[in-house]
Amino acid sequence: MHEWALAEAIISSVSQIAEKEGLKEVREVKIKVGELQQVEVEILEFALSELKMGKFKNVKFSIETVEAELQCRVCGQKWFFSREKIDEESAEAIHFVPETVHAYIKCPKCGSPDFEVLRGRGVWLESIRGVK
Repeated sequence: MHEWALAEAIISSVSQIAEKEGLKEVREVKIKVGELQQVEVEILEFALSELKMGKFKNVKFSIETVEAELQCRVCGQKWFFSREKIDEESAEAIHFVPETVHAYIKCPKCGSPDFEVLRGRGVWLESIRGVK
């Protein structure tokens, strides 16, 4: 269900941008998804394809996952998020509320939960192409 809500929000945002830019038809939308969101890309793609209509009927959605890179504020260690290193319950919590990542992951070098997410969080529209 998370992916369907995301798809609806993407369609809504693209629709607003298309209207503002005077696009009669949207042809291509590039979406970036941070790995911490743990979005099931196949489900998101399916949801987007099911929601296409009107000025979106011919749109091609491309989705790129951005790897999550973290950096410890205590020791400076950088590392990448690995879903395989956490249990299913923790992964599910992070999936729905990525901001909780600090409660489930610690620096692999010093064990501190005080780290910064350098990249790999959020969902954003990279570009929208269409016909005026």
